[in-house]
Amino acid sequence: MTAPTKLPLAAHLRPSDLRALAQLAVDGTLGVTGIAEQLHQAILRPGLLPDTAPQRITRGITGFVYGAVRGVTRVVGHGLDIALHPVEKALDRRVDDPSPTSDEREAIIAALNGVLGDHLEASGNALAIAVNLQHADTPLALERAALAALPGVTGRVLVLVHGLAMNPRQWKRGDGNFGRDLAAACGSIALHLHYNTGRAIDTNGRDFAQLLQKLVMQWPVPVEEIVIVGHSMGGLVARSACRHAAERGDTWLGLLRSMVFLGTPHHGAALERGGHAVEVLLGANAYSAAFARLAGLRSAGIMDLRHGSDAGPLPAGVHCYAVAGVLDGRKAKLLGDGLVTVDSALGRHADPARHLAMAEQAQWIAAGHGHIELMHSPAVLAKLAFWLA
Repeated sequence: MTAPTKLPLAAHLRPSDLRALAQLAVDGTLGVTGIAEQLHQAILRPGLLPDTAPQRITRGITGFVYGAVRGVTRVVGHGLDIALHPVEKALDRRVDDPSPTSDEREAIIAALNGVLGDHLEASGNALAIAVNLQHADTPLALERAALAALPGVTGRVLVLVHGLAMNPRQWKRGDGNFGRDLAAACGSIALHLHYNTGRAIDTNGRDFAQLLQKLVMQWPVPVEEIVIVGHSMGGLVARSACRHAAERGDTWLGLLRSMVFLGTPHHGAALERGGHAVEVLLGANAYSAAFARLAGLRSAGIMDLRHGSDAGPLPAGVHCYAVAGVLDGRKAKLLGDGLVTVDSALGRHADPARHLAMAEQAQWIAAGHGHIELMHSPAVLAKLAFWLA
């Protein structure tokens, strides 16, 4: 087997990446300093319960030291920002270079956005992903002339929405390309939503709805039907987009014929509920409260996965389908696909108000499939083609 070609550093980095990473490192240092100061306060003022008053600033020499650490960190960060300007030129690329980047870079940035995406956006960090629609790994200009140049334009549009900490390229594995192959089976063109998965699901749903409305208005031929396939969090973002579209009266919602959910945690993901529980337990006494800030280092998008049904109802008049993965083994029913239980993926709930009531023939359990495998499985692809063709 031929060893993979080792790409040069410039193939994985854009000039702005170094400055953005330096900014993130400075933010992290400031955060750790805050945790240390809070723990110091707890030691100076021992007690069984955490201080419920607003965080007090450490005074005297100790306060001076913590203040100095913050000040020096900010100065160093500013210096790094200035010093890295020449490095951008050394990489021999423009800062706004639109050329394709490596799959490895895109995967790392997607993971960072999943965990810290709301912070990246709020701090103006260049690593924050701006929501966009893509075709063949290239962001689309939602203008009629640009869209008319796409190969294979038809009136049938398939939009795939990735899950938490992922990106559109991860629908591909080896020679397989889930979006391309499903589009070919359905006679449509495959587009992908790329979004910052660390933002709130409601925010991403609103932006997704706006992009679809603009797409329909600028599409070069009359749109006959839209199909959305959402993996994991992507299904919740799609539901949220439908709710926003219904509230605004968007025309694209009337063209939506089908939605497919692959491993979508309609009623929440157990891992996020566990993360929330750890955060609550750590905050129960003064000494561990400082470390609760580490447990709370989860983006708005991750925390939204605690109760997935908040994304909004299933849209009326749209054929909705759901696939649940089930791992092999005795605990298969309990674990589901490893991240999402079967009941959550299929929208089943004991409370009638939360039960999604998808038709039995519109539900399928993919035996022996893990959460990520749902995006690449030939068996899942065949099932969706049967439902949608």
